[in-house]
Amino acid sequence: MSTTRLSVNREAARRRLLLTLKKYSYMIAMVPLVLPPLLLAAGHATGLVNLFSWGVPVVVFGIVPVLDLLLGKDSMNPDEEADVPRMGGECFYRIMTLAWVPGFATLLVWGMLEMASGTFSPAGSAGWIVSIGIVGGLGINVAHELIHKDGRFETRAGGFLLSLVCYAGFKVEHLRGHHVNVSTPEDASSSRYNQSLYNFLPQAYVRNFLNAWKLETERLQRKGLKALSWRNELIWWYSISALVLAAFTIAFGWLGTAFFLGQSFIALNLLEIVNYLEHYGLHRRKLENGRYERTTPKHSWNSNYFLTNVFLFQLQRHSDHHAWGKRRYQILRHHDFAPQLPAGYAAMVVLALFPPLWRKVMNPRVEAYYRGEEQQLV
Repeated sequence: MSTTRLSVNREAARRRLLLTLKKYSYMIAMVPLVLPPLLLAAGHATGLVNLFSWGVPVVVFGIVPVLDLLLGKDSMNPDEEADVPRMGGECFYRIMTLAWVPGFATLLVWGMLEMASGTFSPAGSAGWIVSIGIVGGLGINVAHELIHKDGRFETRAGGFLLSLVCYAGFKVEHLRGHHVNVSTPEDASSSRYNQSLYNFLPQAYVRNFLNAWKLETERLQRKGLKALSWRNELIWWYSISALVLAAFTIAFGWLGTAFFLGQSFIALNLLEIVNYLEHYGLHRRKLENGRYERTTPKHSWNSNYFLTNVFLFQLQRHSDHHAWGKRRYQILRHHDFAPQLPAGYAAMVVLALFPPLWRKVMNPRVEAYYRGEEQQLV
């Protein structure tokens, strides 16, 4: 066997080993579902239950960014011929995302029971709602992966998961609105250059909700149906949210209402903050014919920090996702030419909360991207 062929075989074996290790590292993405119980157990063991009720935001936005820096980046892409066909069909990856649905539903009920038992003080209860809500926000990311698939089972599982955080409109607006209009002024989920998070959020709430109903109404009208029809999927999903809210209220009174709506509010806000950072300042250029250029990996911010990538089912490879929306998370690719965030999503979410710091870090990167065509920044 020639030295060249031996080297190629060794490299192929190394790639298979690394891909196998990465495959099982996606089990890290299940950690958020067990994080609240583990933190509560630690709280009971130390007598600091009310302090540990705030543990999830500390872990996600404090510890994870530090570990991101320590563990570094992962820019390895699966081989399109040797790896992608096999990886794309493996059930393991699908099971990981589908398991999140019953997992979060169970966590939601258990979290409510713990809160109703009188475990927490008022401050501890607030922390508990924030913690469960952050897990719900991570659940929206899982729902995002599911709703992009063709099979009804996965898309409906994604819709149900969104219903548990009262944000079912995302299923319609994201697929038919955001992916069509991304990085243009027509998209409420694409933040503009110099736009602060606190200017972006209220616009995103209102425009995305209204646009979801508009898009679903148009779909039904094309079929000769009315908007207020049993075929309107938004009515089904929001009905599930209403039933869960009613169940929590009947079972636990005003505390159940506050818990369910509170965690939903935290979850949907986390989603919209992530939307804010994913496309900040990036514009699809307008062509001479008045249309926008085709969406490419250059129209989304990319991040390759290993830990947050497996923690979020590779959501950070957002550049590849927007260029090829049907690709499953395990075969998303890194592109060197895509604009790169200076840190993982966990750190960038915290940075976005402070607009002056955000602009100081991100504006030079946007300006560098549009150097020579500054009119695009308007």
